[in-house]
Amino acid sequence: MATTTISPKYQVVIPKDVREMLHLKSGQKLTVVVKGGVVHLIPVKPLNAFKGFLKGMDTTDIREDEER
Repeated sequence: MATTTISPKYQVVIPKDVREMLHLKSGQKLTVVVKGGVVHLIPVKPLNAFKGFLKGMDTTDIREDEER
């Protein structure tokens, strides 16, 4: 498990092995979520990165025609 230290300027360095595993780049945005006393850093992905991730999904019966 990788560890890091908070600097006097409250900055945190993400360890190299974690950056490489998640393909993080310099300047990339991260969303900070605090839940149950745990800080989660979630990489922000552009909307076009999700294109095709539901390929093959059955879209029938998702909504009723009256709700459209």
